[in-house]
Amino acid sequence: MPDAMSEGLCWAMSEIRSATKADIPAILRVTEAAREIMRSSGNPKQWTGNYPSAEILEKDIAAGGGKVIEQDGRIVGYFAFLPSPDPTYSTIEGGAWLDDTLPYHVIHRIASVPEVHGIFSRIMEYAFANDCNIRIDTHRDNAIMQHNLQKHGFSYCGIIYLASGDERLAYQKLIHA
Repeated sequence: MPDAMSEGLCWAMSEIRSATKADIPAILRVTEAAREIMRSSGNPKQWTGNYPSAEILEKDIAAGGGKVIEQDGRIVGYFAFLPSPDPTYSTIEGGAWLDDTLPYHVIHRIASVPEVHGIFSRIMEYAFANDCNIRIDTHRDNAIMQHNLQKHGFSYCGIIYLASGDERLAYQKLIHA
């Protein structure tokens, strides 16, 4: 079976649902796997310490934005899908948002296990089925995420700063009706 076809089947058979507190141990295993992928791909500075912690995941879940991706009853991915406004996106340097007037959703904390492919595509399918204006940011060293964002038609908009002061590359994609 060709790789593209098997990748498509991988994510096509997955289900996205709202995360629960009971999912947190499995989500933490997925985020640890994602952290290892980051380290092996030359991104040692993103997700340091215990980030994202169980407390952060609980906040995502309480806000209704924590999402898990299940395949064959197993959690293989996680992301936060949160409505605007996101305070860290209020100021952007070295560029501008494609549109700064429309409401948007932001995607944070994308994580997946390495053996399941197509998770990013599945997340994008979900996101754009729920909003036509998506913002996302990533660490300068996260080449995998930057590649995926470009592949899926996101535009680089500039630099935003997290509450900690750390910079992130900010992207946006709008789909017009």
